[in-house]
Amino acid sequence: MISSEWILGEDVVDEMQVMSLNAESRSALIDRAALESQLQQAGIAELVAERCPHLYSDVMVFASATQVEQMRAVIAAVERVVSLPGWSAVASSSGAQGVFFGYDFHLNADGAHLIEINTNAGGGFLNALLLESQQAPVLPGTSLAVPHPEQVFLEMFLNEWRRARGDVPLKTVAIVDEQPESQYLYPEFLLAKAMFERAGITAMIADPSAFELRSDGLYLGAAKIDLIYNRLTDFSLASTPNLLEAMSAGRVVLTPHPEAYARYADKRNLARLTDAVALHALGADVADIAMLQAGVPQTLMVKPEMEEQLWAERKQWFFKPNSGYGSKGAYRGDKLTKRVFAEILQGDYVAQRLAVPGERLVPQAEGDAALKYDVRCYVYDGQIQLVAARLYQGQTTNFRTPGGGFGCVRSLT
Repeated sequence: MISSEWILGEDVVDEMQVMSLNAESRSALIDRAALESQLQQAGIAELVAERCPHLYSDVMVFASATQVEQMRAVIAAVERVVSLPGWSAVASSSGAQGVFFGYDFHLNADGAHLIEINTNAGGGFLNALLLESQQAPVLPGTSLAVPHPEQVFLEMFLNEWRRARGDVPLKTVAIVDEQPESQYLYPEFLLAKAMFERAGITAMIADPSAFELRSDGLYLGAAKIDLIYNRLTDFSLASTPNLLEAMSAGRVVLTPHPEAYARYADKRNLARLTDAVALHALGADVADIAMLQAGVPQTLMVKPEMEEQLWAERKQWFFKPNSGYGSKGAYRGDKLTKRVFAEILQGDYVAQRLAVPGERLVPQAEGDAALKYDVRCYVYDGQIQLVAARLYQGQTTNFRTPGGGFGCVRSLT
């Protein structure tokens, strides 16, 4: 845990101002009219209103310069450790780096705490649209995003293509998920499709079952697909053998890909990142080990013989399935029943030391409410492109909380 003793001098003022702003329900409300106008221009306003009423929060979230620097330092340390020769037995065969890594943090008085890494993090396009709509010059702090994030996103995909295919032009992209039109974040798929089309690239949204693997490539109808933007939560592609074979045979570029998931997002990697002895044996830098010990909550791989210890300490732990996503199957220890705990002991789970999320006061119809939030850093090739918050009530993010949803993050510098 990062000690508040690190925060000295002017940083104390930053922390106090952040706490004050996050505790004011009427501070930095978003411009809903401007957001609605942007959604209308993008052609997704009706879809969002109908399907995703709590997609965007009413408020912005504030972070201190110290917390932002801690997030950057932890991300950099992870990237260096994961690049060490002995980190992964899975060799990258695709050439692609992997788009939209999501480094998710809890921010609190003790600093920034990395709770997980995702390799197909949703929300990048939706948060870029939110940022573009909010142009008020009088807001405190600074926005945490690169200039013109959509252009940066496009260049990211083009770079993925170049890494695999060199100077061959990218002509066709498929955005792939199971039953994509039924997905909660389907509006984002439409934003991605529009981005590619503005760049002169043919783009389609499809279910993996719609593809046909031929000797000369992967086809969607009559169109040969060059690149797949992978939004599937079957990270190994075991349930989509046509895509797995196409990727393995080099007939399509797929990003993000299973190798990226194995190297970064499998929850067991969190246990490795907090094991100082193993990191030292791997050859990790002493400073990186210290940063990871400070910035990643202790994580253990759950084993049946740990039953007595973990049950006695359950209020200190958060339990996550190794291959889970979107908080599915995740439990706070203090909410566990004996039955569920028994299932966890026999399943493939990790236990992560509880790092409480920050809170942001938001206005609701029945009065102000304190919502929890986490902070997601969208990262490509080690570089932060955009930082966004997700506000919620309950154990985990859910997009069902009035006043909750995605939120802009501003840093006080």
